[in-house]
Amino acid sequence: MTRSIHILFPLTCCILWVLSSFAPRASGAESAAAARFHKDIQPILVQYCYDCHGDGMKKGKVAFDELKSETDILQKTDLWLAVLKNLRAGLMPPEKKPRPSPAEKQRIANWIKTDAFRIDPKNPDPGRVTIRRLNRVEYRNTIRDLMGFDYKVEDELPPDDTGYGFDNIGDVLSVSPMLLEKYMQGAETIVAGAVPKVWRVVKERNVPGSDFHRAKGEGKANLLTFYKEAVSEHTVKVDQAGDYHVILELEVAGEFDFDPGRCRVVFTIDDQEQTRQEFGWYNNKKFRFEFDRKWAAGPHRLVLELNPLTPLDKKVNTLDLRLAAVRVQGPLEQKYWVRPKNFDLFFWKDVPPGATARHQYTRQVLERFVRKAWRQPVEAERVDRLAAIAENGARQPGKDFADGVAQAMVAVLASPRFLFRVEQTQPPAAQAHPYVDDYALASRLSYFLWSSMPDEDLFRLAGRNELRANLDAQVKRMLADKRAAALVENFTGQWLQARDVDGIDINARVVLARDAGEEKELERRRREFQAQFTNQVAKANPAQTNNPAQTNRLAQGKRRQFSKPPFELDGPLRKAMRQETEMVFACVLREDRSLLELLDSDYTFLNEKLARHYGMTNVIGPDMRRVILPKDNPRGGVLSQGSLLVVTSNPTRTSPVKRGLFILDNILGTPTPPPPPDIPLLEDSEKEFKNREPVLREVLEAHRNKPLCSSCHSRMDPLGLALENFNALGMWREKERNQPIDAAGKLITGEPFHDIRDLKRILVNDRRQDFYRCLTEKLLTYALGRGLEYYDVEAVDQIVDRLEREHGRSSALLLGIIESAPFQKRRNVATMGSVEKPAS
Repeated sequence: MTRSIHILFPLTCCILWVLSSFAPRASGAESAAAARFHKDIQPILVQYCYDCHGDGMKKGKVAFDELKSETDILQKTDLWLAVLKNLRAGLMPPEKKPRPSPAEKQRIANWIKTDAFRIDPKNPDPGRVTIRRLNRVEYRNTIRDLMGFDYKVEDELPPDDTGYGFDNIGDVLSVSPMLLEKYMQGAETIVAGAVPKVWRVVKERNVPGSDFHRAKGEGKANLLTFYKEAVSEHTVKVDQAGDYHVILELEVAGEFDFDPGRCRVVFTIDDQEQTRQEFGWYNNKKFRFEFDRKWAAGPHRLVLELNPLTPLDKKVNTLDLRLAAVRVQGPLEQKYWVRPKNFDLFFWKDVPPGATARHQYTRQVLERFVRKAWRQPVEAERVDRLAAIAENGARQPGKDFADGVAQAMVAVLASPRFLFRVEQTQPPAAQAHPYVDDYALASRLSYFLWSSMPDEDLFRLAGRNELRANLDAQVKRMLADKRAAALVENFTGQWLQARDVDGIDINARVVLARDAGEEKELERRRREFQAQFTNQVAKANPAQTNNPAQTNRLAQGKRRQFSKPPFELDGPLRKAMRQETEMVFACVLREDRSLLELLDSDYTFLNEKLARHYGMTNVIGPDMRRVILPKDNPRGGVLSQGSLLVVTSNPTRTSPVKRGLFILDNILGTPTPPPPPDIPLLEDSEKEFKNREPVLREVLEAHRNKPLCSSCHSRMDPLGLALENFNALGMWREKERNQPIDAAGKLITGEPFHDIRDLKRILVNDRRQDFYRCLTEKLLTYALGRGLEYYDVEAVDQIVDRLEREHGRSSALLLGIIESAPFQKRRNVATMGSVEKPAS
């Protein structure tokens, strides 16, 4: 017992000493920061904030007079971040309360950043970096650029989780055992499809259906309806005479519901019929036909002719024949054979004779490949191990050099160094905030702008340690590259939710009936029509009574034709809406225009279908193009674009709440807190109007009068109601339920507006900095792959200041992010100890 005490006593003392060394102690700097709070900040809070947050008041569970100790004052980073945001946005103090002067606001902001957040503007903390797995888009694009292979990630990999509004956030890109298995299987599939196994093949030319043109009929040459005659043709030119093999690929593109349509298809080559086939309904079934031809050098005419066999009045659903492609192989004589596809991606010469030369070539092939795949130089030992895998695989029965190299490549693609973005830093390693090396910077740059791996230009500059010195030129080059479409599509698709427009269900017939005040009449007629048609089918076709599913399908088809609305939110219209948003954003980026044009501009991008949807008749044709808007037109800027208006609507009506919340979250950067539990539905408030059908403004006013609802709705509703002239389809309207629409309102910060035009002017002028800050935070989050923290405030402020100096030009935002400390550096946890202060 005594011996145990002698052992435990010094151990206990040691533990107590260690624990005491980690106990919070007020340093001299902390004491000075607390002293400055009491001297400079607390009097301002007493004057302007204690009515709600002091002297016994604790609105929002915040009471500044409860901050007694230095720990309370300096470690509540969440509180001070909220104070900073509300102060800058003008949300606090409330509109009717006395407010601090600009100088007092700046004094508070400076204390928060310098003392509460301990930010050093000359050496800001770049923040934490969670090692990032490639998300599905990045994986697909990287495989495309590395392997020349289009891997259908949507079919093969599970969807990525999202965080902070984006699907490239390192913290949520987890890896499950199932996903690891998918990556292994994917690596094998990709290598098998991409890496050539022979050195010479028959030359093949692929003519996509989109290259054909209509010789007869209207519409796309590669999409022919079963119910109209059409002729599509294309001329292919060959350089050598010889034997050729022609492959025709067709697809019957029918909807899930049956359609009785039939058609005859004739395919001719040089006016000689090759096949004559009849087709009926299929739900997306592919067909393939092959022909051998002896051709002379020169042009050869390919013609596809469709003849309907079913009258148009029998049509129930959309039923099309899609011309996928025509592939021409030849000449088939071996002397004309060529290098296979992707040969130059992996090899550059035939396999040399001799074991030594063969081994050296194996190493060279794999070293070049793995450097690109892992996006950084590779140690010689790793290359040797991969070469050993390749050589062992090549010695297996029935295998050769290419099979062995392919086996090693599978190991490369399934490795963590390919699937994750592994980063190294520049020396010296003892720095608290070292720069990432040029290879890591190249990856950060390419995955930000391209959602893909670096190209040879970036690799070359990284190898010379010259990338930082050439950032401006590289950013311009990369934005001009077609791969920059990934930034436009992925960022706007998530920031502005444009990618969601394809999946939103909007009932056009009900929406338009609501505008006209005919909802109840439409519902009555719909039920009456369904009952009558079902009875007629049963009487005319007694056999159908034993097939309810068939009867229901026919009734649905007829019902779609009943009272067909003048506008429907079909696939081409949704695509045009999404393209409008993407093309406006791309225009601002590539032409280095002011970011404020995203809020208000005198132009947009339209085709004929979308223009007519917007009530404009001066745009002809299916191609999207820039259109100058008439003076005082309500369009122009993302708030009036169809994509945003649709995704912020409900299936049968607009949603001022969704629209207002969207503006607060994505334009002003001041989202409301989540709603409390058991909030009554908005539709419940409509029941209070017993003698008539109210407009949404009236329903919202009744809903807002409830104590649980008023605080948030007073911020959301005015913004959402400003967009009420746009219905759930994104169409302009003057009335709802046949009553005039009142779009006027006032922001919670006090600015009144009459309609969407006034609101856009307020956002561009009075709330410009709020938009700059919100967009900077969104794009910086997307670029870094992590959520922003309190220590990122200085980086955001510096970018916003740059935007102000450079009149909002998009280059100021992009270069500001790329040149910022969070993008250029990483935190060295080994030298910093516990960096992040606990947030209360």
